[in-house]
Amino acid sequence: DISTTNRPGARFGPRAIRATAYEPGTYHLDLGLEIFDWLEVVDFGDAYCPHGQTELSYTNIRERVHAVASRGIVPVILGGDHSITWPAATAVADVHGYGNVGIVHFDAHADTADEIEGNLASHGTPMRRLIESGAVPGTHFVQVGLRGYWPPQDTFEWMLEQGMTWHTMQEIWDRGFKDVMRDAVSEALAKADKLYVSVDIDVLDPAHAPGTGTPEPGGITSADLLRLVRQLCYEHDVAGVDVVEVAPAYDHAELTVNAAHRVVFEALAGMAARRRDAAQAKPGPPAR
Repeated sequence: DISTTNRPGARFGPRAIRATAYEPGTYHLDLGLEIFDWLEVVDFGDAYCPHGQTELSYTNIRERVHAVASRGIVPVILGGDHSITWPAATAVADVHGYGNVGIVHFDAHADTADEIEGNLASHGTPMRRLIESGAVPGTHFVQVGLRGYWPPQDTFEWMLEQGMTWHTMQEIWDRGFKDVMRDAVSEALAKADKLYVSVDIDVLDPAHAPGTGTPEPGGITSADLLRLVRQLCYEHDVAGVDVVEVAPAYDHAELTVNAAHRVVFEALAGMAARRRDAAQAKPGPPAR
């Protein structure tokens, strides 16, 4: 929450996602598998983020994620505002090599501002910081779900100069989600050996996820998001996943918390199916 610009409360997201009241089973109907027959999952606890101490918080996040990724484990990080992606994805790049990680970024906003209100570490700047540092080149980004009225034109011109790829909600409306999904998956496959998936829950329409700091009407549905996250984690060698910007105070009927929880489960399901099919030499995409 240190770098939130609109409605605070994302710092309570991890607690709410962990404690979601509606706990499902673990057998995936579409994939026909028991997720935890193929994956071992451990809660590694929280990175210490003292309020108001941005640099120390980011150092702690980076070290915490590095401790997981350096052991060959895929970190799944729960935010928190979207600024955490800067240290988290940097830690993954530290392990796998700068330039060897691509990011598929689901969001209503590009998060490529140079600074916001004088803050270089805002939740609206992490993707720019990753590009400028060399951790993840602009050519290795695919963004899905952009809409609304921000950032301004000059920021999009900078994004073009960096070679970034993005798919707006207008494109999804015009072409259909399945066609855009196929493009996003193939584009991500072409970018790098390792994939990091970053999900800002405000990519969803506020009807599906009201509990977030900067809701933007006109987003995708939870059904579409879950299937695309699953497909990405099945078809790619995933090196990290984050789910951010869940602010439970603004939620209704736990819609947002449950959606975020299912994003994590679908990411795990995709990774489990990839491992199962590799072990059984059974190629082919999972059911969508």
